[in-house]
Amino acid sequence: MKRARLGYSRHMRILALAIAVIATTLTLPACDESPASPSQPTAATLRIVFSGATARRSDLPASAQACVVGVGLTHVHPSWRSFAAIPLQAVPPGRYEITFDDMPIGTRVSFRVNDQNFCDENPTGAVTRNVFANDVRLIQNTTTPGNGDEPGYALTVAANGAISQ
Repeated sequence: MKRARLGYSRHMRILALAIAVIATTLTLPACDESPASPSQPTAATLRIVFSGATARRSDLPASAQACVVGVGLTHVHPSWRSFAAIPLQAVPPGRYEITFDDMPIGTRVSFRVNDQNFCDENPTGAVTRNVFANDVRLIQNTTTPGNGDEPGYALTVAANGAISQ
């Protein structure tokens, strides 16, 4: 009888050891696995604001009428969207804005704003001042494709939304 007990204890110890080995194997990462790291964002948010009257100026010269018709709604042409025209949201009486959530991080991009009220300053209505990106006043520093080269803005956005020109 003594022998039967020893056999049973031995079997229990082997079973307990097997369970411990299996549990350890399932919970430990393999040697070639790197620890999980948080993924880096690939896009940032960019808020473009144009400080300009949302009503058409009544003092635009007759010579600007073709431009006014061509511009239509105040809009932006962003390079990261193939310079497609995208309307800005009017916030009367003195602001237009749009927010993009697909800004490439750390990549130099450009855009142009067109507004009817600039048709007497630029024959395409390209805006050359009073444009902000994430609350940073921009300087007109590049040209963008349009009806020839048109004045625009170039910038880079960091993951935290910081703007550099």
